Amino acid sequence: MKEAAGEANMTVITIVLIAIVLAVGTIIVRQMMSNTNNSSACSACGGVWRNGGCYAGDTGTTTINYDACKSNNINS
Repeated sequence: MKEAAGEANMTVITIVLIAIVLAVGTIIVRQMMSNTNNSSACSACGGVWRNGGCYAGDTGTTTINYDACKSNNINS
């Protein structure tokens, strides 16, 4: 009986660990997909994606409003 209880506990621990890894992986993949989408939308508008923002040219001083390109990029 003790062996069965131990195996059941290990099964529960394994399922919980798999769920945790899956949740963390999902968060990381979603963030990467969002960053890639923002970067490509910025590039489509002629900007450069750097440090979480869309900038005109390589100077990195003027931000670009890339919302129109972002919505077009999602639909394609």
